[in-house]
Amino acid sequence: MKNVFGILVSVIFIGIVMLSARVFEKAGKEASRKYMHIMLSNWWIIAMIFFDNIFYACLMPALFVVINYLSYKKNIIKVMERDSEDENKESLGTVYYAISLLILVILTFGPINNPLIGLCGIAVMGYGDGLAAVIGQSIKSPEYRVGKNKKTIAGSLAMFLVTLIILLGFFTYNGTSYVIIKSLLIAILMTIIEAVSIKGTDNITVPLTTSLLVLLFI
Repeated sequence: MKNVFGILVSVIFIGIVMLSARVFEKAGKEASRKYMHIMLSNWWIIAMIFFDNIFYACLMPALFVVINYLSYKKNIIKVMERDSEDENKESLGTVYYAISLLILVILTFGPINNPLIGLCGIAVMGYGDGLAAVIGQSIKSPEYRVGKNKKTIAGSLAMFLVTLIILLGFFTYNGTSYVIIKSLLIAILMTIIEAVSIKGTDNITVPLTTSLLVLLFI
């Protein structure tokens, strides 16, 4: 019954995020997209509270792999899709986002049996990558390019700092040794990976690599 209730809470939560994202559309489509990017990462908390059955835990991410792909193709959920003139229109980032959730649910609710490891990866993707984009656009700072990727110093610094805070919190809570060194190393690497990942692939490379390194370092 707890797992079924978790599905209901998940649906309500996702619905609230999608509806409230419309408020941010007034500030531009990218603002509403990043709001959803950040807020939906909090679904992992719901999963940790309600799901003790991996099938139920996988249900929402698996469903949204399909929904997000159909939306990308048909522009069904307009609040999370890019404008037609956006240079990153071909990005499958929303699909990769759901795929990352699904993979990390399977691994960390399954054989690894430590959803907190998945939480680290999802939080870094949601808050680190999401705030990097928001701050990068809000604060004027020098720009740089990594291949075809245009980034800002402010955005990359935000990615680094948010990732560092998340990891410091996790490793401290877990009682891991060399907390600062491990957190710094992962935060630097994730900032680089976020900068070089193209066409929304950072929604796969960042969470999966973060969780893998956290698993190796604890």
